[in-house]
Amino acid sequence: MKIVALNGLLGYGYSEEALNLAFSEKVDYLGVDAGSTDPGPYYLGSGKSFTDRGAVKRDLTLALPKALEHKAPFIIGTAGGAGSELHVRWLKDILLEIATEEKLSFKLGTVLSDVRTEYVLEKLDGGKMIDMSSEFPADRSAIKDSVRIVSQVGIAPIIELLKKGADVIICGRACDTAIYAAPCIYEGFNEGLSFHMAKIMECGAMCSEPVAAADVMQGYIYDEYFELRPANPVRRCTVDRVAAHTLYEQSNPYLIYEPDGVCDLTNSRFEQVDERTVRVSGSVFREAEEKTLKLEGVKCSGFRTICPATIYDSETVKNIDLIIKTVTDFVKENTQNTLPKDSYTINFKLSGGVDSSLGIIMDIVGKTQEIADTVCALARSRMLHCDYDGRKSTAGNLAFPFSPSDIHVGEVYEFSVFHLVKVDSLLETAQITTEVVGK
Repeated sequence: MKIVALNGLLGYGYSEEALNLAFSEKVDYLGVDAGSTDPGPYYLGSGKSFTDRGAVKRDLTLALPKALEHKAPFIIGTAGGAGSELHVRWLKDILLEIATEEKLSFKLGTVLSDVRTEYVLEKLDGGKMIDMSSEFPADRSAIKDSVRIVSQVGIAPIIELLKKGADVIICGRACDTAIYAAPCIYEGFNEGLSFHMAKIMECGAMCSEPVAAADVMQGYIYDEYFELRPANPVRRCTVDRVAAHTLYEQSNPYLIYEPDGVCDLTNSRFEQVDERTVRVSGSVFREAEEKTLKLEGVKCSGFRTICPATIYDSETVKNIDLIIKTVTDFVKENTQNTLPKDSYTINFKLSGGVDSSLGIIMDIVGKTQEIADTVCALARSRMLHCDYDGRKSTAGNLAFPFSPSDIHVGEVYEFSVFHLVKVDSLLETAQITTEVVGK
């Protein structure tokens, strides 16, 4: 069976030639990941996509007709970057727009994975919530303050929609591997091989040389092994690259943990079949005795204003610690009677510092945007003219690369939930629907 990964993340782009080459032979399934927690909690909290709409539409417009022509179910994971219901709607609107423009018809399956606050509290009270880090214990107040919580579903809801004959599947928050493992396991292939191949494919052509998340990868799965080969002829899979991407984002080089269980790579074997193809065998799967799903939730912690600047004087660079303390103390003194206690935080992010050059970002988060603006203005003006022993110039310490110098970033979100929960069924958080598009 042949499965194709469009690229490493929907909206990243890919070679149209590579897509055409991939579909020059029979394709059974097409997949693409559309999200990640890499950009942090903001996108889940705001309901916005961290990928550009035009770029996403371009990727889908080229690929969707080919998938339908080949009768290859097209599986999209973690819609809109963060996978909430808002993100699924956003991606669905793009698909419907393409369907109208290209006069396409298909059966659309949707998986929503949002969960209610009450669901999380029930898990907490029932002792079914597992901390992923001792430094981030589950907290009732943080759960209640969450503006949005999603569950990271696995292969189960995707398989349910494949059984229902869906031509296109949009998932809310989902494991990256589920996109590619689900159709393989649905078709009866070895679970160990399926999960291992999925783990490598989910980043597109990242397992090839030259490395690229923005290109097409082909996977061929058989009874005893699978093979990977990039569709773009300028790239090639190598044992080193494929093995390296097996370790990607894994705390244990031999184990890939999934909601369903663990993929054991202890006896996996990597072979170079030809110049551009790698074969992998020996991966096995062990079903989990207790099924779990990961929950991701965020809460709003304030509003941000930043001021980026650069220092081009060696003496100012040497005195930066003193300057930062002086500025921090000044802001605290000047706001003690005008701003509520603990209504803001101020941080200075430094970069460079080689010879006489130093980059600095004044990062202020306030309970309101007005508070953040006020504190940023005070910090910026004080740092600009801050004196220190040996300072000869009477001009400013800072160069501002932008005008205005103070930039409103807006709402700031932080993770309030990042925990596992024990579940009776891996489908218990999935809301599955189907509809016919274009008729």
